[in-house]
Amino acid sequence: MHIEKRNDGKRKKYFLAHSYREGSKVHKFRKYLGTKLDPERRKIAEKLILEEIHKYRIIKDPLRVELSEQEINTIKELEADIPFKISHLSESDWKKFSEIFTYNTNAIEGSKLNLKEVKDILEKDKWPDKSKEDIAEAYGVDEAISYIRTIKEHISIKLIKKMHKIIFKNSKSFAGKLRKKGEEVVVMDNKGNVVHEGAPQPRINYLLRELVGWYDENKNKYPGLILGAVVHNQFENIHPFRDGNGRVGRVLLNNILIKHSLPPMNIDMEKRAEYYASLQAYEREHDLRPTIKLYMKEYNELNMKLKKARR
Repeated sequence: MHIEKRNDGKRKKYFLAHSYREGSKVHKFRKYLGTKLDPERRKIAEKLILEEIHKYRIIKDPLRVELSEQEINTIKELEADIPFKISHLSESDWKKFSEIFTYNTNAIEGSKLNLKEVKDILEKDKWPDKSKEDIAEAYGVDEAISYIRTIKEHISIKLIKKMHKIIFKNSKSFAGKLRKKGEEVVVMDNKGNVVHEGAPQPRINYLLRELVGWYDENKNKYPGLILGAVVHNQFENIHPFRDGNGRVGRVLLNNILIKHSLPPMNIDMEKRAEYYASLQAYEREHDLRPTIKLYMKEYNELNMKLKKARR
C-alpha cells in the first residue's frame, strides 16, 4: 500500500492506495485519509482495503482442488443410486415436478402461495387472492422449467440472463439485467447476522465468465451431480442479480442435470435451513459433501412424491 497526494487548490489531499491483480485485470483500491496524515486513520483505511480485497478473493475458483479418480467414481455410484431415471418421466410426471418445484423454489424466497394454489394457477389458470407478484413468478418458474427442456445449451451468461427474464418478466423491472454499479448484495438471517455477501458488482461479468469457462473445461470430466452442485453453489456466491438469484440458480442446476441425463432436482421448502447450510459449507470451506448429501435426500423424496401422484 502507498500514499497518494493530490493538490486541491491550496490544500493537499492524501489517499491510501493499493492495486490488486486478478489475471490480466488490475483492481485499484483507494481510501481518503484527509488533508493531514494521521497514523490512526491510515490503520483504519488499511483494514477497509484488506476487507475489500478479501471480498475480491473469496469468490474465485469454482472448485479449488481437483477431485481424485476415487472421488469421481464415488459420485458416479451415487448417480447410479438415484431411484428414478429421467427417461422414465412421463409428461404427467414433468407436469407434477414443475408444480412441486415451482411451489418450493418460490416458497424458499418468501412466496405465500401454497402447493394447491400453485397447482390451480398452473393447471386451471385460477388465481387466488394473493400477491400478483407471487402469481406472476409461479408462471415464470413453470415456463423456465419448460424452456430448459427444449434447449441444448448448458450454461452461458446469455442463458443466465434469459432464465432471469423468463421467471421475472411480469414481476420485476430489472428482469434479465445483472446488478448495476452501486448495487451490492448482503444476505442476513432473521437475527440480523450477515450470512452471505455477493461478489462486488464490478466483478460480476468476470466471475460469470470464469464459471462458464470452468464448466466448459470440465463438463466431460466430472459427473453431472458435481457439475450441477459447483455451478449452482458458485452462482449463488456471485449473486449476479439484485433479486431472484436463488430461483435462477436452482433452474440452472436443473438444466445442467438434465443435460447430463440426470433427473431434475427439487429443493424442498422444509429443508431450507439444510440447503442454506450446504451453501455456506461450500462458500466458506469449498465443501461439496453437504450439497451432495442433500441432493440424494431430495431425489428420494421427489421419487416418492411422483409415485404418489401417479396413483
